[in-house]
Amino acid sequence: MRFDDLNLHPLLLNTIRQQGYLMPTPIQARAIPEVLKGRDLLACAQTGTGKTAAFALPILHRLLQHPRKGHLPRVLVLAPTRELATQIIESFALYGRGSGLSGTVIFGGVSQGSQIRALQEGIDVLVAAPGRLLDLMDQGYVKLSNIEHFVLDEADRMLDMGFIKPIKRVLAVLPPKRQNLLFSATMPAEIRELTKRLLNDPIHIAVTPVASTVDRIDQRVYFVAKARKTDLLAHVLTDRSADRVIVFTRTKHGANRLSGKLQKMLINAEAIHGDKSQNARQKSLLRFKQGDTRVLVATDVAARGIDVTGISHVVNFDLPNEPESYVHRIGRTARAGASGLALSFCDQDEQPLLRNIESLIKTMVPVEHSHPFVEVKQSLCNKKRNAKKRSTKHYNSKPQYA
Repeated sequence: MRFDDLNLHPLLLNTIRQQGYLMPTPIQARAIPEVLKGRDLLACAQTGTGKTAAFALPILHRLLQHPRKGHLPRVLVLAPTRELATQIIESFALYGRGSGLSGTVIFGGVSQGSQIRALQEGIDVLVAAPGRLLDLMDQGYVKLSNIEHFVLDEADRMLDMGFIKPIKRVLAVLPPKRQNLLFSATMPAEIRELTKRLLNDPIHIAVTPVASTVDRIDQRVYFVAKARKTDLLAHVLTDRSADRVIVFTRTKHGANRLSGKLQKMLINAEAIHGDKSQNARQKSLLRFKQGDTRVLVATDVAARGIDVTGISHVVNFDLPNEPESYVHRIGRTARAGASGLALSFCDQDEQPLLRNIESLIKTMVPVEHSHPFVEVKQSLCNKKRNAKKRSTKHYNSKPQYA
């Protein structure tokens, strides 16, 4: 299937061609026709699958079919983070270029003045983080009575961040006649319950299994003592192919501390996390996108929604507490058809976390031991360590930690 086969508005097809896109991704090929029909949609899709275009393109098509009456927004997209919200509105602006349609994004951490002015001037598309949206609703600046299309993006992350009550407040003021689209990488019980309240006879789409990882990602794990992780990371970064790297830490303090250590080693690194101001985060992300910053040290919440092509390496400096976060993390690489490398540093206390990750992704992550900071017992690297067998016996022989 090609984009030309999807019956999208000629203006949208022209923009798609200018961007060099010919064939839709699987989720785009399956979702776009259903959204064009006006169906509610429940889509299970990982990051990097092209899901933003899967809802932005058909929504823009439908807006172009029916000119706006008044100045109130007709589309509301809720996103869990400021970075993701910004990228979504940028996608709408790109695909809708020259259409006359308008939109804005609202989130906290910055002055609300420009956001209010955009709302007052009149917009078609509103992309929002829940906190600032409710704030402006309470002040009377946001009215959602004309919403025709409602999108809840990364619903599982919304749940993780405690946004379920704000979402329900927003739902309570939306007009009952509307199209609803819900996207989530995982489908926990709370999300399934929310879909019953939100969606009307939805079409279900799952382009990949919930816990799958991208085939093109080369995954490896290093068993290393906690005190030697920074040295190991510096060694990994001596590889010239590691030219654009995201490193994940468990805490904000850990991100600051690690980026500082790397800078002292003359490695161009910056930290990005929730305690940074919005302007600081956007500047750091821009420098990373432009290649001025080689290493971005991030926490999970800050990195969710970062969509940067050409990321060569993802490094789990700290293994995540939630195994689903591992899937989201490594999905930062191997995007847009490229390959990628995902490296995990596992200290002795993190072995249970690694077991949980391997249970979720249904494969054993190959052990990497050809580096100067780790000595691993041969039993861990035994050829009988079969990825298709779900066994944890290999953990009975603990690795040696340098």
